Amino acid sequence: MENRLPDSVFPEKMRILSGSALKIIAIITMLIDHTAFVLLSKYGPALRPLFYFNGRDYSFYRICRDVGRVAFPIYCFLLIEGFLHTGNRFKYGRNLLLFALISEIPWNFMFSDTWTYQKQNVFFTLFLGYLACWAIEYFWENQLLTLLCVLGLLGASFLVNADYGWRGFIFIVIMYVLRLDKPAQAIVGSCWLYYEWKACFAFISINMYNGKRGFIQGKWAKYFFYVFYPLHITVLVILRRYLFP
Repeated sequence: MENRLPDSVFPEKMRILSGSALKIIAIITMLIDHTAFVLLSKYGPALRPLFYFNGRDYSFYRICRDVGRVAFPIYCFLLIEGFLHTGNRFKYGRNLLLFALISEIPWNFMFSDTWTYQKQNVFFTLFLGYLACWAIEYFWENQLLTLLCVLGLLGASFLVNADYGWRGFIFIVIMYVLRLDKPAQAIVGSCWLYYEWKACFAFISINMYNGKRGFIQGKWAKYFFYVFYPLHITVLVILRRYLFP
């Protein structure tokens, strides 16, 4: 049942995006977002209003940040796809935790330009969400134990205080529980993301997913997807120091 073509709000002929294509969309939109936060926020012309909408001014910086909201839901969707299809779930979870730790120093410098920052990077949120998916599947027959595990991980998300926080953790749970009903996943997920409504546009590309891996294959290509996160943040921080000393 897990291997059938996922349901979608779109007809089958419109499901043209592979997992690799979704990864590229997630990487590009995240890069746009972080480039705006790290560099464009320091560049005066990028902060000038271009137009006004609904009582709010929109600058090039603001537009780039809004585009970046699309990345997180796609990453969550890909996380669940990875969970469902990986041949080694322990290794998959270990990699998430490992890169959460590796990404922490670049993340801290991106926000505070020091070694420490009060919030942790998004890999921690993805890791806790991954554990929740594992717990839900493993303890599915014991609803009380399932609930206790999810609540425990929810509490951990409060303590860790990672990017997207407990809301991001619950979003991952929603995405997993509704994984076989893409229309319901899009509706409920969008309602949950009301506080970041621009992120809801991610469900357009998610529902265009065709269930295929795509062109990103092999060990090195897979790990590039992990490495890109701390690497691009490090490059942006170095550029900020050089361009805006």
